[in-house]
Amino acid sequence: MTSDVRVSRRLILQAGAATTALGAPGLLLAQPKPLKIGLINPISGGLAYSGAQCRAGALLAIEDINAAGGIKALGGVKLEAALGDSQSRPEVGVSEVERLNQEGVSAYIGCMSSGIALPATQAAAKYNTPFIIDVGVSDAIVGRGLKNVFRLAPGAGKCVDDAFDGLNQVNKAAGGVAKSAVLVHEDSEFGTSTAKLLQAKLAAIGIEVKDVLKHATPTRDFTNLVLRIKSIKPDVVIMSNYQNEYVLIARTLHQQKVDLMGMFSVLGGGFNYKLIQEQPEVAQYMMDFNHWYNPRNPKSLEMRKRVEAKNTLFTFEVYCAYNSIKLFADAVQRAASADKDKVIAALETSTWSDHFMPYGPTKFVNGQNQGGRAVLLQASKTDIDVVWPNEFAAVKPVFPRPKIS
Repeated sequence: MTSDVRVSRRLILQAGAATTALGAPGLLLAQPKPLKIGLINPISGGLAYSGAQCRAGALLAIEDINAAGGIKALGGVKLEAALGDSQSRPEVGVSEVERLNQEGVSAYIGCMSSGIALPATQAAAKYNTPFIIDVGVSDAIVGRGLKNVFRLAPGAGKCVDDAFDGLNQVNKAAGGVAKSAVLVHEDSEFGTSTAKLLQAKLAAIGIEVKDVLKHATPTRDFTNLVLRIKSIKPDVVIMSNYQNEYVLIARTLHQQKVDLMGMFSVLGGGFNYKLIQEQPEVAQYMMDFNHWYNPRNPKSLEMRKRVEAKNTLFTFEVYCAYNSIKLFADAVQRAASADKDKVIAALETSTWSDHFMPYGPTKFVNGQNQGGRAVLLQASKTDIDVVWPNEFAAVKPVFPRPKIS
């Protein structure tokens, strides 16, 4: 009798083990396989701050999409971040494309820098893998006929054209007082291409370019460059550079008490809340034409609170990357497939509008969203406000700025 009971228990345990060994794997296999997205940003090197901000925005979007049930058209498949670090170097960006391709990514989001984006997107084109640019404004990125490359935000040409309208209106409202400028730019693709566009157009709004000064990234001391500016005595300085150099030039101009009507930038990498927090006296009255959120969209204000609750500043890198991920997810949802050709076709015909940027619905022509637009911003000691165009403006611009005492 005892033996029979022991056998029965043994059989029960064996049956349970069989259920665990056979049933559970079956359940696991039934789960949708995650869709991997390669995030390629500079997490180390000279562009590390901006790259980390991009990554933070992308990860937040992935978190939100997964929490909302994933890609419903694919049975609730979740997104998974495959992390890459370009180390602020173009050749490493390319090697990260290759490595992440081996991991089976379905798309790439990146690269924060135009100089990295150009070769990285070319590498991804070999595999026909969708590549959405979060930040990177060179028009060459989308001007080479690569069918896999898309950019939600406006490029340098569009930004410069719009920036000239904004600067011209601000200057006209002040009586056309600004007559001369010095251009300062970093010497990679981003700064060089932007400076060329600026130099070609300033005369059309009555501003003479007195000099064009370039610098390397990184650069640790701008004393000589600023003394050169001081000797030229331009009415405005117009900058195009990345985070660290942008802030250092602005601080050096302030320390040297260079008398300017205004400091203006187009796509200034360091014009953000970090500048306001750390250098409020330097930041005051600076203007920048850049990517921004729509301050009249409730989603923007909610998102800013969420990001800042994580002790992360709500910089343009964050929401450009966030919305790039959401754009990709929308394309997969509409394609009802992760097939690369189908996702690319869905992106090409996208009319996505569930963003919180000052844009209309997306409309891609040769990979560039025609509805993207930047805005003119001005810093105070405590905040950054939109000052143009009027439909998004919160305050009127202060120009020319008061003299430094």
